[in-house]
Amino acid sequence: MHVTVKPHPQFPAIYQVTLENGAQRLATKNLTPNRNVYSERLVNYKNVQYRLWDPFRSKLAATILKNLKYNPIKPSHKVLYLGAASGTTASHVSDIVGEKGHVYCVEFASRSIRDLTNNVCTFRLNMSPILQDARLPEKYTMFINGKVDDVYCDIAQPEQAKILADNAALFLKKPGWIMLAVKAQSIDVRIEPSEIYRREVKVLKNRGFRIEEIIDLEPYDKAHAMVVAEL
Repeated sequence: MHVTVKPHPQFPAIYQVTLENGAQRLATKNLTPNRNVYSERLVNYKNVQYRLWDPFRSKLAATILKNLKYNPIKPSHKVLYLGAASGTTASHVSDIVGEKGHVYCVEFASRSIRDLTNNVCTFRLNMSPILQDARLPEKYTMFINGKVDDVYCDIAQPEQAKILADNAALFLKKPGWIMLAVKAQSIDVRIEPSEIYRREVKVLKNRGFRIEEIIDLEPYDKAHAMVVAEL
């Protein structure tokens, strides 16, 4: 059996790959052919190269596999990515938005931003690494060209919803969309994750967001949920 690739039935620029053994995987079209980011497998199909997308390494992939109804991130979009780390998910977002889109990658850890810059952004002209603290969005306004279509937030700090909302207030178009990966144990290990999700959602609602979906990410990530909302 050969590898086959078909477009995802709902989401543009995302693909479904059937491997030689019949297993199905998500993938994105590789913006940088023959280069991978986190040792993910590259597959070629009809003269196009795709990168397999690991849901155990990427909360966005996990969210899609957990029956996400609406993915705001689309081709040609500008995305502000808070907590880009070394670029695993951000590189797939770069594939999705393509050459006409852009991903502004905010990351506070110096080692992560070095890896992101040297291994990913150097080869992807639609990604900008920004070494800053997402809690202080006014410090990087000069690095972001105009308003963005989406804000994606995956940070290991308390007050995750507040940090996202503060960034959205400065940078997000209206109407615009956000995706917040709530890490319950980064907020308070003593409280049930479901209670933390409820609190973070309340913060977003109080800041004017309309909540569309809340998706628990088990079994891919324990004590994590993805919140999708529109401003």
